Amino acid sequence: MSVNTDRHQTAATRYFEAWNATDPEALREAVAEAWVPEGTYTDPLADVAGHAQITAVITAAHERFPGFAFRPLGPVDGHHDTVRFGWELVNEADGSAPVAGFDVVTLSEDGRIRQVLGFLDRVPSGA
Repeated sequence: MSVNTDRHQTAATRYFEAWNATDPEALREAVAEAWVPEGTYTDPLADVAGHAQITAVITAAHERFPGFAFRPLGPVDGHHDTVRFGWELVNEADGSAPVAGFDVVTLSEDGRIRQVLGFLDRVPSGA
């Protein structure tokens, strides 16, 4: 049995706000709101720690996929300090979603992200 609380939903919302920020200052602020300073992000393509490195990964994703936005795919699920959710990267012009994945997030006591373990379920060929 899982228990989704406002805390879990808030963490996921902040996570997507960070991933969808394209203005450099807004991105820095969104990462600081979503992650603790020593927070980490790990997926098959990245293994980084700290706000600057997380910001760089997000910036690189926007450079690789301009005009795309990260969207939740299904409900946010969580218990204790753990949150999980699916997501997809959607082309805002035509609605296609060439990239999709699933993340497991560990929260700190203040509700910010301590660790993200990401999995890629759908990627374009050559990625």
